[in-house]
Amino acid sequence: MRRVQRLFAVREAGVLAALVVLCVGLSFASPYFFTLRNVFNVLQGMSTIGIMAIGMTMVLVSGGLDLSVGSVLAVGAVLTARLMTYEGLNPWLAVAGGLAGGLAFGWVNGALVTHARIVPFIATLGTLSVGRGLAFLLATSGAGSVASNVPMRDPGVGFLGAGYVGPVPMPVLIMLALVALAAAFLGNTVLGRQIYAVGSNARAARLSGINVERVQRFTYVVTGGLSALAGVISTGLLSTASTNLGSGVELDVIAAAVIGGTSLNGGEGSVVGTLIGAAIMAVVRNAFVLLGLPLHLQTMIIGVVILLAVGLDRRRR
Repeated sequence: MRRVQRLFAVREAGVLAALVVLCVGLSFASPYFFTLRNVFNVLQGMSTIGIMAIGMTMVLVSGGLDLSVGSVLAVGAVLTARLMTYEGLNPWLAVAGGLAGGLAFGWVNGALVTHARIVPFIATLGTLSVGRGLAFLLATSGAGSVASNVPMRDPGVGFLGAGYVGPVPMPVLIMLALVALAAAFLGNTVLGRQIYAVGSNARAARLSGINVERVQRFTYVVTGGLSALAGVISTGLLSTASTNLGSGVELDVIAAAVIGGTSLNGGEGSVVGTLIGAAIMAVVRNAFVLLGLPLHLQTMIIGVVILLAVGLDRRRR
Protein backbone atom coordinates (compact mmCIF):
# COMPACT_ATOMS: atom_id res chain seq x y z
CA MET A 1 0.00 0.00 0.00
CA ARG A 2 2.86 2.40 0.81
CA ARG A 3 4.45 1.69 -2.54
CA VAL A 4 1.17 2.41 -4.29
CA GLN A 5 0.81 5.65 -2.35
CA ARG A 6 4.35 6.70 -3.27
CA LEU A 7 3.64 5.86 -6.90
CA PHE A 8 0.57 8.08 -7.08
CA ALA A 9 2.39 10.83 -5.18
CA VAL A 10 4.49 11.24 -8.32
CA ARG A 11 3.03 14.02 -10.46
CA GLU A 12 3.19 12.04 -13.71
CA ALA A 13 1.38 9.02 -12.23
CA GLY A 14 -2.00 10.73 -12.09
CA VAL A 15 -1.70 11.99 -15.66
CA LEU A 16 -0.64 8.53 -16.85
CA ALA A 17 -3.60 6.97 -15.05
CA ALA A 18 -5.93 9.42 -16.82
CA LEU A 19 -4.38 8.46 -20.17
CA VAL A 20 -4.82 4.74 -19.45
CA VAL A 21 -8.47 5.20 -18.44
CA LEU A 22 -9.09 7.27 -21.57
CA CYS A 23 -7.52 4.63 -23.83
CA VAL A 24 -9.44 1.77 -22.19
CA GLY A 25 -12.71 3.66 -22.58
CA LEU A 26 -12.03 4.35 -26.26
CA SER A 27 -11.12 0.72 -26.89
CA PHE A 28 -14.71 -0.16 -25.92
CA ALA A 29 -16.19 2.79 -27.83
CA SER A 30 -14.41 2.03 -31.11
CA PRO A 31 -12.93 -1.27 -32.35
CA TYR A 32 -10.45 0.68 -34.50
CA PHE A 33 -8.74 2.55 -31.68
CA PHE A 34 -6.22 -0.12 -30.65
CA THR A 35 -5.29 -1.15 -34.20
CA LEU A 36 -1.58 -0.79 -34.91
CA ARG A 37 -2.19 1.69 -37.71
CA ASN A 38 -4.33 3.97 -35.56
CA VAL A 39 -1.89 3.88 -32.64
CA PHE A 40 0.98 4.98 -34.87
CA ASN A 41 -1.24 7.62 -36.47
CA VAL A 42 -1.91 9.05 -33.00
CA LEU A 43 1.80 9.02 -32.16
CA GLN A 44 2.74 10.65 -35.45
CA GLY A 45 0.04 13.28 -35.00
CA MET A 46 1.39 14.25 -31.57
CA SER A 47 5.07 14.20 -32.53
CA THR A 48 5.48 17.84 -33.59
CA ILE A 49 3.43 19.05 -30.60
CA GLY A 50 5.52 16.84 -28.32
CA ILE A 51 8.81 18.15 -29.73
CA MET A 52 7.81 21.80 -29.26
CA ALA A 53 6.33 21.04 -25.83
CA ILE A 54 9.75 19.89 -24.61
CA GLY A 55 11.07 23.42 -25.05
CA MET A 56 7.86 24.93 -23.71
CA THR A 57 8.26 22.86 -20.55
CA MET A 58 11.72 24.34 -19.99
CA VAL A 59 10.40 27.86 -20.52
CA LEU A 60 7.47 27.36 -18.15
CA VAL A 61 9.64 25.69 -15.50
CA SER A 62 11.99 28.69 -15.60
CA GLY A 63 9.03 31.01 -14.99
CA GLY A 64 8.55 32.21 -18.57
CA LEU A 65 6.07 31.75 -21.41
CA ASP A 66 6.45 31.52 -25.19
CA LEU A 67 3.47 32.21 -27.44
CA SER A 68 5.54 32.42 -30.63
CA VAL A 69 6.26 28.70 -31.13
CA GLY A 70 3.74 28.32 -33.97
CA SER A 71 5.26 31.23 -35.88
CA VAL A 72 8.80 29.95 -35.29
CA LEU A 73 7.68 26.58 -36.66
CA ALA A 74 6.54 28.35 -39.85
CA VAL A 75 9.75 30.38 -40.09
CA GLY A 76 11.94 27.27 -39.73
CA ALA A 77 9.88 25.39 -42.31
CA VAL A 78 9.72 28.17 -44.91
CA LEU A 79 13.36 29.16 -44.46
CA THR A 80 14.51 25.56 -44.94
CA ALA A 81 12.34 25.10 -48.05
CA ARG A 82 13.41 28.47 -49.50
CA LEU A 83 17.12 27.78 -49.06
CA MET A 84 16.66 24.37 -50.64
CA THR A 85 14.28 25.22 -53.49
CA TYR A 86 15.00 28.84 -54.43
CA GLU A 87 18.65 29.18 -53.41
CA GLY A 88 19.75 25.68 -54.46
CA LEU A 89 21.52 25.01 -51.16
CA ASN A 90 22.45 21.50 -50.08
CA PRO A 91 19.35 20.02 -48.34
CA TRP A 92 21.09 19.40 -45.02
CA LEU A 93 22.71 22.82 -45.06
CA ALA A 94 19.23 24.21 -45.69
CA VAL A 95 17.96 22.27 -42.66
CA ALA A 96 20.82 23.70 -40.60
CA GLY A 97 19.84 27.17 -41.81
CA GLY A 98 16.23 26.62 -40.78
CA LEU A 99 17.26 25.42 -37.34
CA ALA A 100 19.62 28.38 -36.98
CA GLY A 101 16.71 30.68 -37.81
CA GLY A 102 14.66 29.10 -35.01
CA LEU A 103 17.55 29.41 -32.54
CA ALA A 104 18.00 33.07 -33.49
CA PHE A 105 14.29 33.72 -33.02
CA GLY A 106 14.46 32.10 -29.59
CA TRP A 107 17.45 34.27 -28.68
CA VAL A 108 15.47 37.39 -29.61
CA ASN A 109 12.61 36.24 -27.37
CA GLY A 110 15.03 35.66 -24.52
CA ALA A 111 16.69 39.05 -25.03
CA LEU A 112 13.32 40.83 -25.00
CA VAL A 113 12.44 39.15 -21.71
CA THR A 114 15.80 39.41 -19.93
CA HIS A 115 17.35 42.62 -21.34
CA ALA A 116 14.36 44.71 -22.40
CA ARG A 117 12.45 43.50 -19.31
CA ILE A 118 9.26 42.96 -21.30
CA VAL A 119 6.71 40.60 -19.73
CA PRO A 120 7.03 37.20 -21.50
CA PHE A 121 3.37 37.17 -22.50
CA ILE A 122 3.66 40.55 -24.27
CA ALA A 123 7.12 39.92 -25.72
CA THR A 124 6.24 36.60 -27.32
CA LEU A 125 2.80 37.80 -28.38
CA GLY A 126 4.59 40.48 -30.39
CA THR A 127 7.12 38.08 -31.89
CA LEU A 128 4.27 35.72 -32.79
CA SER A 129 3.03 38.33 -35.27
CA VAL A 130 6.55 39.22 -36.40
CA GLY A 131 7.35 35.58 -37.08
CA ARG A 132 4.18 35.01 -39.07
CA GLY A 133 4.94 38.02 -41.22
CA LEU A 134 8.55 36.91 -41.65
CA ALA A 135 7.40 33.48 -42.84
CA PHE A 136 5.21 35.13 -45.48
CA LEU A 137 8.09 37.38 -46.56
CA LEU A 138 10.42 34.41 -46.93
CA ALA A 139 7.83 32.52 -48.97
CA THR A 140 6.94 35.30 -51.38
CA SER A 141 10.07 37.35 -52.04
CA GLY A 142 12.22 34.58 -53.55
CA ALA A 143 10.23 34.00 -56.74
CA GLY A 144 8.52 37.37 -56.81
CA SER A 145 5.08 35.76 -56.47
CA VAL A 146 2.29 35.86 -53.93
CA ALA A 147 2.30 32.12 -53.27
CA SER A 148 1.83 31.18 -49.64
CA ASN A 149 3.97 28.05 -49.70
CA VAL A 150 7.34 26.80 -50.89
CA PRO A 151 7.73 23.24 -52.27
CA MET A 152 10.29 20.88 -50.75
CA ARG A 153 10.73 17.42 -52.22
CA ASP A 154 14.12 16.19 -51.04
CA PRO A 155 13.81 12.49 -50.10
CA GLY A 156 16.33 12.75 -47.26
CA VAL A 157 14.57 15.61 -45.49
CA GLY A 158 11.23 14.04 -46.40
CA PHE A 159 12.27 10.94 -44.46
CA LEU A 160 12.38 13.03 -41.27
CA GLY A 161 8.67 13.73 -41.57
CA ALA A 162 7.24 10.86 -43.62
CA GLY A 163 9.76 8.04 -43.20
CA TYR A 164 9.39 4.84 -41.19
CA VAL A 165 11.82 2.67 -39.25
CA GLY A 166 10.01 -0.62 -39.42
CA PRO A 167 6.40 0.19 -38.48
CA VAL A 168 7.38 3.25 -36.41
CA PRO A 169 7.15 6.73 -37.99
CA MET A 170 10.44 8.63 -37.93
CA PRO A 171 8.95 11.72 -36.18
CA VAL A 172 7.92 9.49 -33.27
CA LEU A 173 11.49 8.21 -32.86
CA ILE A 174 12.83 11.76 -32.97
CA MET A 175 10.32 12.86 -30.35
CA LEU A 176 11.12 9.98 -27.99
CA ALA A 177 14.88 10.54 -28.37
CA LEU A 178 14.49 14.24 -27.55
CA VAL A 179 12.28 13.48 -24.55
CA ALA A 180 14.91 11.09 -23.15
CA LEU A 181 17.68 13.62 -23.77
CA ALA A 182 15.74 16.51 -22.22
CA ALA A 183 14.72 14.44 -19.18
CA ALA A 184 18.35 13.48 -18.56
CA PHE A 185 19.45 17.08 -19.04
CA LEU A 186 16.92 18.58 -16.62
CA GLY A 187 17.46 15.94 -13.97
CA ASN A 188 21.22 15.39 -14.09
CA THR A 189 23.00 18.57 -15.17
CA VAL A 190 23.84 21.79 -13.35
CA LEU A 191 22.09 23.96 -15.92
CA GLY A 192 19.04 21.72 -15.79
CA ARG A 193 18.74 22.10 -12.03
CA GLN A 194 19.31 25.85 -12.36
CA ILE A 195 16.25 26.07 -14.61
CA TYR A 196 14.14 24.69 -11.75
CA ALA A 197 15.84 26.98 -9.24
CA VAL A 198 15.18 30.10 -11.33
CA GLY A 199 11.53 29.17 -11.78
CA SER A 200 11.05 28.41 -8.09
CA ASN A 201 12.58 31.65 -6.81
CA ALA A 202 14.51 33.88 -9.18
CA ARG A 203 15.76 36.19 -6.41
CA ALA A 204 17.10 33.34 -4.30
CA ALA A 205 18.71 31.81 -7.40
CA ARG A 206 20.47 35.10 -8.18
CA LEU A 207 21.70 35.46 -4.61
CA SER A 208 23.12 31.94 -4.77
CA GLY A 209 25.26 32.88 -7.77
CA ILE A 210 23.09 31.69 -10.67
CA ASN A 211 23.04 33.86 -13.79
CA VAL A 212 19.26 34.07 -14.00
CA GLU A 213 19.17 35.93 -17.32
CA ARG A 214 21.48 33.41 -18.99
CA VAL A 215 19.33 30.50 -17.82
CA GLN A 216 16.14 32.14 -19.05
CA ARG A 217 17.66 32.99 -22.45
CA PHE A 218 18.81 29.39 -22.80
CA THR A 219 15.27 28.06 -22.39
CA TYR A 220 13.93 30.39 -25.09
CA VAL A 221 16.74 29.47 -27.48
CA VAL A 222 16.04 25.75 -26.98
CA THR A 223 12.33 26.32 -27.59
CA GLY A 224 13.06 28.23 -30.78
CA GLY A 225 15.34 25.49 -32.09
CA LEU A 226 12.86 22.71 -31.30
CA SER A 227 10.02 24.68 -32.91
CA ALA A 228 12.09 25.09 -36.08
CA LEU A 229 12.86 21.35 -36.01
CA ALA A 230 9.12 20.64 -35.78
CA GLY A 231 8.71 22.87 -38.83
CA VAL A 232 11.31 20.91 -40.78
CA ILE A 233 9.60 17.64 -39.87
CA SER A 234 6.20 19.03 -40.92
CA THR A 235 7.69 20.20 -44.21
CA GLY A 236 9.14 16.75 -44.81
CA LEU A 237 5.75 15.19 -44.17
CA LEU A 238 3.80 17.57 -46.42
CA SER A 239 6.53 18.15 -49.05
CA THR A 240 5.74 21.86 -48.83
CA ALA A 241 6.22 24.70 -46.37
CA SER A 242 3.13 26.84 -45.87
CA THR A 243 3.07 30.27 -44.25
CA ASN A 244 0.02 29.12 -42.27
CA LEU A 245 1.87 26.13 -40.86
CA GLY A 246 1.57 25.97 -37.09
CA SER A 247 -1.14 28.59 -36.87
CA GLY A 248 -2.75 28.35 -33.43
CA VAL A 249 -0.51 25.45 -32.37
CA GLU A 250 0.86 27.40 -29.40
CA LEU A 251 -2.33 26.62 -27.46
CA ASP A 252 -1.83 22.88 -27.97
CA VAL A 253 1.83 23.10 -26.96
CA ILE A 254 1.12 25.00 -23.75
CA ALA A 255 -1.83 22.71 -23.00
CA ALA A 256 0.35 19.59 -23.38
CA ALA A 257 2.80 20.95 -20.81
CA VAL A 258 0.11 22.12 -18.37
CA ILE A 259 -1.92 18.90 -18.61
CA GLY A 260 1.32 16.99 -18.03
CA GLY A 261 1.82 18.75 -14.69
CA THR A 262 4.03 21.72 -15.55
CA SER A 263 3.11 24.68 -13.37
CA LEU A 264 2.40 28.05 -14.96
CA ASN A 265 4.01 29.59 -11.88
CA GLY A 266 7.36 28.00 -12.68
CA GLY A 267 9.64 25.67 -10.77
CA GLU A 268 7.72 22.43 -11.41
CA GLY A 269 7.24 20.12 -14.35
CA SER A 270 8.87 17.36 -16.37
CA VAL A 271 9.19 16.47 -20.04
CA VAL A 272 7.86 12.97 -19.32
CA GLY A 273 4.67 14.47 -17.93
CA THR A 274 4.50 16.78 -20.93
CA LEU A 275 4.78 13.80 -23.27
CA ILE A 276 1.85 12.15 -21.48
CA GLY A 277 -0.10 15.42 -21.70
CA ALA A 278 0.52 15.59 -25.45
CA ALA A 279 -0.63 11.98 -25.73
CA ILE A 280 -3.87 12.77 -23.89
CA MET A 281 -4.63 15.60 -26.29
CA ALA A 282 -3.80 13.44 -29.31
CA VAL A 283 -6.02 10.62 -28.05
CA VAL A 284 -8.90 13.02 -27.43
CA ARG A 285 -8.60 14.40 -30.98
CA ASN A 286 -8.39 10.88 -32.39
CA ALA A 287 -11.49 9.87 -30.42
CA PHE A 288 -13.51 12.64 -32.04
CA VAL A 289 -12.49 11.39 -35.48
CA LEU A 290 -13.28 7.74 -34.71
CA LEU A 291 -16.61 8.55 -33.06
CA GLY A 292 -17.63 11.12 -35.67
CA LEU A 293 -18.18 13.92 -33.15
CA PRO A 294 -18.34 17.58 -34.29
CA LEU A 295 -15.15 19.67 -34.42
CA HIS A 296 -16.46 22.51 -32.26
CA LEU A 297 -17.11 20.05 -29.42
CA GLN A 298 -13.50 18.86 -29.68
CA THR A 299 -12.24 22.41 -29.20
CA MET A 300 -14.51 22.91 -26.21
CA ILE A 301 -13.37 19.67 -24.57
CA ILE A 302 -9.69 20.62 -24.97
CA GLY A 303 -10.45 23.98 -23.35
CA VAL A 304 -12.21 22.30 -20.42
CA VAL A 305 -9.26 19.91 -19.95
CA ILE A 306 -6.86 22.87 -19.82
CA LEU A 307 -9.00 24.67 -17.24
CA LEU A 308 -9.19 21.53 -15.10
CA ALA A 309 -5.43 21.02 -15.26
CA VAL A 310 -4.69 24.61 -14.25
CA GLY A 311 -7.35 24.52 -11.53
CA LEU A 312 -5.95 21.31 -10.06
CA ASP A 313 -2.46 22.79 -10.05
CA ARG A 314 -3.69 25.88 -8.21
CA ARG A 315 -5.55 23.80 -5.65
CA ARG A 316 -2.59 21.51 -5.08
CA ARG A 317 -0.39 24.54 -4.43
